Amino acid sequence: MNSDSPAGAPRPAEPKPARRSLLRGALTGAAALGAGLAVGTATPATAAPHRPRPASPAEALSELAAGNARWRAFRQRHPDETRTVRQELVSGQHPFAVVLGCIDSRVPPELVFDQGLGDLLTVRSGGEVLDEAVLGSVAYGVLELGIPLVLVLGHQSCGAVRAAVEAEESGERLPAHIQYLADQIAPAIDHTKEGDARTDATIDANIRLVRDRLAAEPDLAAKVSAGELAVVGARYELTSQLVRRIG
Repeated sequence: MNSDSPAGAPRPAEPKPARRSLLRGALTGAAALGAGLAVGTATPATAAPHRPRPASPAEALSELAAGNARWRAFRQRHPDETRTVRQELVSGQHPFAVVLGCIDSRVPPELVFDQGLGDLLTVRSGGEVLDEAVLGSVAYGVLELGIPLVLVLGHQSCGAVRAAVEAEESGERLPAHIQYLADQIAPAIDHTKEGDARTDATIDANIRLVRDRLAAEPDLAAKVSAGELAVVGARYELTSQLVRRIG
């Protein structure tokens, strides 16, 4: 990937070990998930099932960058889709990155990074908006699966951001729960720009807002300080298919 906060929502009390085991079991269903990458003190429940897993934030970023380069060049490998991999994944998963992206149908993380089954833990909401469900999903990937990278992935021409900008300018409320998305994006609106430039600048500002809020979550911040986790912002360009890092 090319290079170029507000306070988080209230967090529930950290579960005790017994409750954490129960949580793990509840989320994995009939086939129990593995404990994830060997990051920090995490201990994998089973051996890595297929390709070697990136074990550090830098390695995870490098793998995503390489996959995006393949995607842009129409040289996708479509990794980790074989019969053997599917069978191995029954006993556990070892994703190497959490990608928090928008719901936009043009930006599926597994495709734009040319990754396969078991590689990415993907969480998607309109405009990458955070709520307790999204926060809990990201935290699960980091704390339970030992994932070393959280990537906040915004994109060019984001409809959720545009709706938030237009709603603020018109003063009209959006229908149903869509207003919630606009309210969460509103603090990122760039009032130094006008027209399409305002929307485009707000896309970047919203990525930074979400990234900084995640990085400020105490459990995640502790792993960032220990060098076990990176929380990174990036943007996907629809016109070039390039993912570039947002500083």
